[in-house]
Amino acid sequence: MRAFLGLGSNLGDRAHYLEEAISALAGPLIKVEATSRIYETEPWGLMDQPLYWNLVIEVETSLEPLELLHVCQAVEHQLGRERLIHWGPRTIDIDLLIYDNTVSESEELILPHPYLEERAFVLAPLREIAPELVLPSGRSIAEVSGEGKVHPLST
Repeated sequence: MRAFLGLGSNLGDRAHYLEEAISALAGPLIKVEATSRIYETEPWGLMDQPLYWNLVIEVETSLEPLELLHVCQAVEHQLGRERLIHWGPRTIDIDLLIYDNTVSESEELILPHPYLEERAFVLAPLREIAPELVLPSGRSIAEVSGEGKVHPLST
């Protein structure tokens, strides 16, 4: 199945955490097909924190959505993610944005990600690696802009 994951970091060596997360995710059950550039973005939700570095990866996986979510959470834990403050600073955040255009809602997982079409820090890198993507809402990625300022880094 085709899925898109949003990665973000705003503590410590942000580039290191993003690279380590991608490496930890890649394996026999998750094949990384594409990686966007890194975008520096303002925080979303809780504003009084350092700027984020965000990117989006496209993956092919045989995992079911909840299994993929659990792998993402295990990688976050492995890289020191602490869930102390909602929308607070973090070493790494990995969000399951889209899973094969599945639309579902459970206590543990909502697909697509509930804020997908509101966050420019997800939409800009997603648009970069999948410019023809039609979102589960039926809207083209090209017609959705989201909120917030995003700046691609040259790295």
